[in-house]
Amino acid sequence: MSQYHYEKNPQAIESESFRQIRSLADLSSFGADERQVVMRVVHSLGLPHLVEQIRFSERACEKGRTALANNCAILCDVEMVKQGITKRMIEREPFCYLNDPKTVELAKGSEETRTMAALQLWHNELAGSVVVIGNAPTALFRLLEMIEQGASKPALIIGMPVGFVGAAESKAALWQAHKALGIECITLLGREGGSAVSAASCNALLRCNINEYY
Repeated sequence: MSQYHYEKNPQAIESESFRQIRSLADLSSFGADERQVVMRVVHSLGLPHLVEQIRFSERACEKGRTALANNCAILCDVEMVKQGITKRMIEREPFCYLNDPKTVELAKGSEETRTMAALQLWHNELAGSVVVIGNAPTALFRLLEMIEQGASKPALIIGMPVGFVGAAESKAALWQAHKALGIECITLLGREGGSAVSAASCNALLRCNINEYY
């Protein structure tokens, strides 16, 4: 017999995790769908205090859920975000152009990050999409620039890049500009974020669409 005593049942683990989150974090200010996203954010990073940093635009969950239910394009900044989207709940493979040969050439020619250059390949899928940015602040800044310059608008931007250079600033810019730009967004202010938490936020909306609430 093992010397380690731990819960093995996946349903029990998940149920207890969300019970603890509800006991540790005040979710009373969030709507039903928003709470699902918030709990997934907290669960992904293990940090209950993040409820204070999460921001939802007025119709973020509604617009995101509708777009996802209509089989919209899901645009990801990096492969880790793409791989984090639960495939059983989608019909189309998410898009990520980070490693596309065209992106590599564009980045070399412009002396900018590949995540920025990759957005040049987003134009055909951008309208009505769900954008999930979890790694690259430069991608989020570039997306805002593109929309300001007249690019098609996604149905929802999940903007949660992580890091010390530009991460907090890019998310603050998204939150400050979303009304003026006419875009819906979910973001996590500050330095915290990442591929796992941004993908988990998208997955939470997908779960709501199949009535999988916790």
